[in-house]
Amino acid sequence: MDILSYGAVELSAAIKEGKVTAMQAMETVLAKIEEKESEINAYITVDKESALAAAKAAQQKIDAGVLTGALAGVPVAIKDNLCTEGMLTTCASKILGNFVPTFSAEAVVNLEKAGAVVIGKTNMDEFAMGSTTETSAFGETKNPWNLEHVPGGSSGGSAAAVASNECFFALGSDTGGSIRQPASFCGVVGLKPTYGTVSRYGLIAYGSSLDQIGPLTKNVPDCAAVLEVLATHDTKDSTSVKCSDTDFTSALVEDVAGMKIGIPRDYFGTGLDTEVKEAVLAAAKVLEEKGAMVEEFDLSLVEYAIPTYYTIAAAEASSNLERFDGVKYGYRSPEFDGLHNMYKKTRSEGFGAEVKRRIMLGSFVLSSGYYDAYYLKALKVKAMIKKAFDDAFAKYDIILGPVAPTTAPKLGESLSDPLKMYLGDIYTISVNLAGLPGISVPCGKDSKGLPIGLQLIADSFQEKKLIQAAYTYERQRGAFRMEY
Repeated sequence: MDILSYGAVELSAAIKEGKVTAMQAMETVLAKIEEKESEINAYITVDKESALAAAKAAQQKIDAGVLTGALAGVPVAIKDNLCTEGMLTTCASKILGNFVPTFSAEAVVNLEKAGAVVIGKTNMDEFAMGSTTETSAFGETKNPWNLEHVPGGSSGGSAAAVASNECFFALGSDTGGSIRQPASFCGVVGLKPTYGTVSRYGLIAYGSSLDQIGPLTKNVPDCAAVLEVLATHDTKDSTSVKCSDTDFTSALVEDVAGMKIGIPRDYFGTGLDTEVKEAVLAAAKVLEEKGAMVEEFDLSLVEYAIPTYYTIAAAEASSNLERFDGVKYGYRSPEFDGLHNMYKKTRSEGFGAEVKRRIMLGSFVLSSGYYDAYYLKALKVKAMIKKAFDDAFAKYDIILGPVAPTTAPKLGESLSDPLKMYLGDIYTISVNLAGLPGISVPCGKDSKGLPIGLQLIADSFQEKKLIQAAYTYERQRGAFRMEY
């Protein structure tokens, strides 16, 4: 069997059975990266020597019976806003172009403890601000399904790497859909866990009340296995929650009989592409035929989600990005006159246009005289959106809808109209505002052959319901892979 056709869990089982070694798996992935990277640009950093050495060390521990987990020996890619000790971590920005952390993010530490082997760091929108992976200072990433289209963002490098077999699974971060939307555009599975399930320690912050780390994988069982490793309580993160039940792989049951699934009418109005709508409703029909009870309902406040999200996220970004000033680490302008001028020139030269746009927007809504009118109002609407979801989950186990209004747009289309790009997040951002878990599963292709994603949303800490529904659908759908 071709090594690259394995899922992450399947590969680890094959390594433990002696069918393949961790070194062979890593060598195969590195060869695929060498073959594909010039056209896809999914990675910012690939540390070949360290990856091969780590694979050898993992193999020795597997042989000794020390590593027995479901991800032991599996090559993984890490989004470049997660700190990795001794490895360049840039956030795809010039301002962090020379930053090498002295510690690793807790999520990365957990994966390494489980025996996963880090290949390198994936490309992304600068500081996770964007929906296309075109705002990176290291060049755009292309969609492996069609190189003229974007892979989505901001975790576009991670999604593209999984789709093109340049890794077996990857980590991303999701502030307003940044795992689920690229997963949808690249035809892979992406899960955004409940806020607080995965430690944010070592994740370079964009919107601290919205950010959450999660997996991008080839299939739902891999997603469950990775989440099981990531979901640990961490005292270093004050928002980390101690979950009582993290046995997510036990939810891999092909059964939705009696499950109540709600479809928000608000998600299927104007602006939704006809092919996307048909594919998502066909997926709902599949779950209904398996015994789920599916009905439409009204989910209020959808129209307020985008202004609420961009007000809160930009405000938090302007605060979080204050620390990049050229003093302690990162880029510093080579020519300046005095401290204030150094700040100004460093930030002007170091940040890209989209980051500057959001910093200015955030600084404006937090400024004296506008705080009450915008930021405070946005926080109140955020609470109302959470209440609307609470009311929905009093009736339904799962909410089903599209991930994005269209399939992947062409390169260059979104950047010319930032507002249109922001509106593309309409179905994903409410999940972050309410702190809920959501998953994207491929459910079809459009007439251009581009993947379409199905989004399933559950109540807080109900990832197991999400995984069960997604797994049931995936089993009914059958294989969904890119032809190489």
